[in-house]
Amino acid sequence: MKNITGVVIGFIVGVAGFLFLFKIIILNRIAPEDELAPGIVVLASVLNGVLFAFAGSFLQKKLTK
Repeated sequence: MKNITGVVIGFIVGVAGFLFLFKIIILNRIAPEDELAPGIVVLASVLNGVLFAFAGSFLQKKLTK
């Protein structure tokens, strides 16, 4: 479990950070009548999580050496 800690924390921070910023930046500025495709938002969130997971893994490898 110690080996994947950076990946898990990076993924969680990436997904949560994207969704939080999406709510603050995008959802507060559009009209309630406009429809957004929720699948695209989730896909972008997961892709951002994967990017942060990679960064977390890289950072964990650099810090443990």
